[in-house]
Amino acid sequence: MTVGRGRPHVLLSVAVSIDGYIDDAGPDRLLLSNAADFDRVDALRAESDAILIGAGTLRTDNPRLLVNSADRRVRRVADGKPEYPLRVIVTATGDLDPEQRLWHCGGERVVYTTDSGAERIGRRLDCRAEVVSLGVTVDFAALLDDLGRRGVERLMVEGGGAVHTAFLAADLADEISMAVAPLMVGDPAAPRFLGPADFPGGPNHRMRLAEVGRIGDIALLRYLPKEDSSVG
Repeated sequence: MTVGRGRPHVLLSVAVSIDGYIDDAGPDRLLLSNAADFDRVDALRAESDAILIGAGTLRTDNPRLLVNSADRRVRRVADGKPEYPLRVIVTATGDLDPEQRLWHCGGERVVYTTDSGAERIGRRLDCRAEVVSLGVTVDFAALLDDLGRRGVERLMVEGGGAVHTAFLAADLADEISMAVAPLMVGDPAAPRFLGPADFPGGPNHRMRLAEVGRIGDIALLRYLPKEDSSVG
């Protein structure tokens, strides 16, 4: 990767139920999207320099975070990019399982953690990922600064709720790509897209709706959280 000059553009990508949940409380992952929407997400991954998730999502979903389309991977290489985007994991505690699929496929990986988290990880990941400590707590602004220095210009954040909340609360997200599925979960124990936080502007800030689309029974919404639709 070339050396970057600033923080990357941050895209939060999420699929939610009508009542705002990103999963149910069952043992298996709730598939909110349809096949066409999963392909749309694959295209967003292919356009990104890095994909980020929190350790909770890694433990729950055991994802690989790959670009699945061979054609898209070929185009990335033709454009001078790595075949796969950089995979980024955020963990405050360092509680990571080296046997999960992400560590055994795809390209480069980096783990952002705390001083205590880095100590806990130790050598458990061997050469499977670079481990970067951000200090006593996970500082998402410092994380973006470091990704920018690595040449990451476009970062796709895929969850979970605590990570999405942290980016929005710190006013670090540039856009939200939201797929709304026509179902309701209704379980208070299930995870939601966002948790309580002191969001910039509070309830008086109206994000700009930049785009509305549809894929089958899925509604697609693209919001620009740093722009205020009530201004101008």
